[in-house]
Amino acid sequence: MNEPFLIRAARPGDEADLLALIVELARYEKLEHEVVATPERLAEQLFCDQPLVHARLAECDGQTVGFALYFFNFSTFLARPGLYLEDLFVKPDWRGRGIGKALLLHLAQEAHRRGCGRMEWSVLDWNQPAIDFYRSLGARPMDEWTVFRLDQAALAALDEASE
Repeated sequence: MNEPFLIRAARPGDEADLLALIVELARYEKLEHEVVATPERLAEQLFCDQPLVHARLAECDGQTVGFALYFFNFSTFLARPGLYLEDLFVKPDWRGRGIGKALLLHLAQEAHRRGCGRMEWSVLDWNQPAIDFYRSLGARPMDEWTVFRLDQAALAALDEASE
């Protein structure tokens, strides 16, 4: 039997639970060595006067079992905001109970209510369970696009070169 769960906004005091989930996600993605986030840094970003990032937590029986972290971007073609889902994670023991779907639906509702033209996210190409899950919801891959990234060192180098 599935236990009832709650989707709610992250609030001050949730930083340690959120970080634990982030580390667990990074471990699953084989990227744990890249996690430098701290509870303090999460609190600074999530709970400031004008946060640029937002988080929703999934709780069951008082335990935090999943999260979605997102921010708003903008489409010049649509002249509308978009919602970018940075990370979605449900603890392995809690999967298959509709929690991930509930988190995604919650964000889709928020995006729709805010007039967003789209909701997007990235998925690792080897994560077939996630790909299948997203496709089952009607999401489609954007195969013609390639993600590029400037990391912190590259940003610093470009900043120095432009001076």
